[in-house]
Amino acid sequence: MTAPLRVGLVAGEASGDTLGADLIRALRARVPDAEFFGVAGPKMVAAGCTAWEPSESLAVMGLFEILRDLPRLLALRARVRARFLAAAPDVFVGIDSPEFNLRLARDLRAAGIPTVQYVSPQVWAWRQGRVHRIHESVDLVLCLLPFEKRFYDGAGVPAEFVGHPLADAVPMHPDRAAARAALALDPRRPLVALLPGSRRGEVTRLAPDFAAVVRWLAHVRPGLEFVAPMATPAVRELFAAVLARDAPDVPVRLLDGGAQTALIAADVALVASGTASLEAALCNRPMVVVYRLGALTVWLLRRLGLVKVRFFSQPNLLADRRVVGEYFQEAIVPESIGAELLMWLDDDARRAQLEREFARIHADLRQGAGGRAAGAILERLATRRAARRAVGDASA
Repeated sequence: MTAPLRVGLVAGEASGDTLGADLIRALRARVPDAEFFGVAGPKMVAAGCTAWEPSESLAVMGLFEILRDLPRLLALRARVRARFLAAAPDVFVGIDSPEFNLRLARDLRAAGIPTVQYVSPQVWAWRQGRVHRIHESVDLVLCLLPFEKRFYDGAGVPAEFVGHPLADAVPMHPDRAAARAALALDPRRPLVALLPGSRRGEVTRLAPDFAAVVRWLAHVRPGLEFVAPMATPAVRELFAAVLARDAPDVPVRLLDGGAQTALIAADVALVASGTASLEAALCNRPMVVVYRLGALTVWLLRRLGLVKVRFFSQPNLLADRRVVGEYFQEAIVPESIGAELLMWLDDDARRAQLEREFARIHADLRQGAGGRAAGAILERLATRRAARRAVGDASA
């Protein structure tokens, strides 16, 4: 009797949890008795993963900001490493969280465990020398974006473009009327969706900027309505407190989750850089993207010239040109951001052009990512087993 496939997983944050759950379902469709365990979020647990630690324990960002949590993260990695070495899974899959996962993967790979990184670090954008560390740490990189595979091909790192699960989950033609009905929203009032991020540190930095934009928009265009889907209860509490302090007279409806529904319902969106900007594009919504890091992190990035790309928002990276506004650090000025959001509300021709670009991006990314990722992992394991058998036969 063949032993079941045993898969170790480490996923960080809400987006990693979504990817992990999608991958688990796709692997189980091919290997029904497969077992999954590791660092997991609620969606992965619901899909059948045994959680040793919660995925939110990895929700840290920034070069210097991580120092505060470093002792805890090192202790966490040591615990998880010991458990994986004892469990000896057939394959380890690190989902996003590269600073945590790549070091862990290198140790596991040295112990003979095949390793996969699902979601490429932004090595093509900054600190490109990390590609050598990636090569040493993993047997395969699963890329969500097409230009990532081209980068790895040039560096000699095994990689597969699998598409993006969000592109599979979001319909090609979102139904705005149905989304507004689901949220009990007035179908005639212009709606702005606010997505300030999923991590506490990120929301702490951006919430005052979002509140300032909301206050400016409400003053200039009084008829606007605002909705803000919140990733976690902690983020909701933090964001609500800043709105109450900085925009006390502006009604903002806070939702528990429901980002996709809110984006489909909205006319325009203000989003933190990251997966939310891609989700807004897939929902065919014009947006402005903002990104703010700690001052020391920004100083280091600029001082050492570590950033190698012209854009940071995913819609602009995928289009390879500026199709939506993106504002970083001191460029985050409420009047400029608000004016651009109003432009998208008022300029029908530009909206139509942008929606055509977003539809093209959506089609490019709609590849059945979970199934392709599962297939690539199983193919890699099969190739490894075949090579081992060949070596065994040759030495017999």
